[in-house]
Amino acid sequence: MEAEAVKFLAIALVMGVGTIAPAIAIAMIGSKGADAIGRNPEAAPKIQTAMVLAIAFAEAIAIYALVVSLILKFVE
Repeated sequence: MEAEAVKFLAIALVMGVGTIAPAIAIAMIGSKGADAIGRNPEAAPKIQTAMVLAIAFAEAIAIYALVVSLILKFVE
């Protein structure tokens, strides 16, 4: 294979694998948060705060994957 093709394959793999886990994590956080709010509506503000923080940390992993893929793309 040509080096450029391998480079683009690596970029695709990094973005593909690096975004699957955060997507699953965000889905699970949202699902469990909605369940918790449904069971205890009085605690909604505390649950939402924790949910937003957890989603931000999960999304940071996807951003790291993006940064790695950009480094792979622009560094020889």
